[in-house]
Amino acid sequence: MPKPGVQQFIILPPRGLTADQVGPTTPLAKSFLLSLETVRMAPQPLAALASARIKTKMRVIDSIHEDGAKLVEMTPEQSSALRAEQPGVRVVPVRYYYPARAPRPTPASTPQKAGVALAITVKVVSAADGKPLAGANVTAFTDFANRVGADAKTDSKGVAALKLGGSSKKVERLYIYARMGFWNVLKKNVTLSSGTTISMRAIELAYTDCLRHFYPGVADSSGAGVKVAVVDTGIAPHKDLLINGGENTVPGEKPEDYGDNGEGHGTHVAGIIAARGKPPAGIRGLAPAVLLRSYRVFGKGAGSASNYAIAKAIDRAVGDGCDLINMSLGGGDPDEAVHSALAHARANGVAILCSNGNDSRQPVSFPASDSLALAVSAMGRKGTFPSGVVEAGDVAPPYGKDKKNFVAEFSNVGVETDLTAPGVGIISTFPGGYAVMDGTSMSCPAATGRAASLLAASPQILAMPRDQNRSDAICALILNSAKPLGFGATFEGRGLL
Repeated sequence: MPKPGVQQFIILPPRGLTADQVGPTTPLAKSFLLSLETVRMAPQPLAALASARIKTKMRVIDSIHEDGAKLVEMTPEQSSALRAEQPGVRVVPVRYYYPARAPRPTPASTPQKAGVALAITVKVVSAADGKPLAGANVTAFTDFANRVGADAKTDSKGVAALKLGGSSKKVERLYIYARMGFWNVLKKNVTLSSGTTISMRAIELAYTDCLRHFYPGVADSSGAGVKVAVVDTGIAPHKDLLINGGENTVPGEKPEDYGDNGEGHGTHVAGIIAARGKPPAGIRGLAPAVLLRSYRVFGKGAGSASNYAIAKAIDRAVGDGCDLINMSLGGGDPDEAVHSALAHARANGVAILCSNGNDSRQPVSFPASDSLALAVSAMGRKGTFPSGVVEAGDVAPPYGKDKKNFVAEFSNVGVETDLTAPGVGIISTFPGGYAVMDGTSMSCPAATGRAASLLAASPQILAMPRDQNRSDAICALILNSAKPLGFGATFEGRGLL
């Protein structure tokens, strides 16, 4: 972490991520970036700054390229001084982005007089064998609109103590989330008393969820010849996944450690695209034959990723010859670093698909809102998840031509939306097993997986020189292959692939 008063900034050339990446740049800007690289590698950085005649003091932490973007630490005053010293470079604050998984409701306050002595104990068990489930998150709301309630995690005996201000309480909503292996529970208008037992339904890998309803019977060869980058929390080893390589671009962490960061999100995303298993023993993604690469931008145990790590990951994915980049993340303010990376990808023949975000009909989040990305909303279908699960709370208008189809309540929408895809109740790979997740985090890889299948069937596009014409052709193929479901353009863009 930076010292008090010190912030992290990204120093960029006037265009792109490197000095000569997008047209000529000023010799002074290139020389300055090369000098910072020398400082970064020097045993005594302060002395190196002086020898390079750089007036503004800063700590150079990381670099995307020798003559390219640099991650630095300095004070706002030093940042201001640098702008005066080097007007030919861009100085961009570090910003943070988050996984685009559907949010879980949490209490904002507890009922009055909710003490330890007034807790209600709830036991959570498996519906199949009655065994207790440890580590499940239990949340009960006595006033859902005002987020009044309590939450707790089950212990080794499957018991959670909810501080609801009594030994028996009527709750408007009860949510139970298991880490993996089960459908998550939603119950409305129930009375809880100490000793109440709630059962959770185990995931069946042959179950027809929303993804498999729209895309049944995926061939083994789907996606062959296409290389897909997953810019996310990393991908864990899994029997249904074949990982082709990747890189960890989090500053200070080992580049070769591109596996799961402890969150499991990237593993779930990867399975939607490229899982190679077959039910009932495994799960199948939409493009099992792709070359799957993992670019971890979230630090170990971290819930956010910096624009610097994301920009570096995009750069590495382009350099590694990826054709499609999946970014199931967003939520931060637009910034020049990520935009420059998107422009770099498109200029080198790579298409990027991004999650719309999950703020319940709010505007499309960045980077999906960038015109160089393909933005994906989340839709669902009634009947593709069991009764009594959290997905029932995601059903909302507008409905499609087929009234069973709906745009998920959590999905962001807007004119930037390019596509929609299944994102409600999606079964996929997870570290150590399988999990059900919801969000535009899930709809984005559904679109990416389907796009990989389409691209694999278009060898003439795959063979094009890696330039803007190629990425334009990929985007045109994707957008012209979508079919509207009747939601309207701001909800679905061109529709479902």
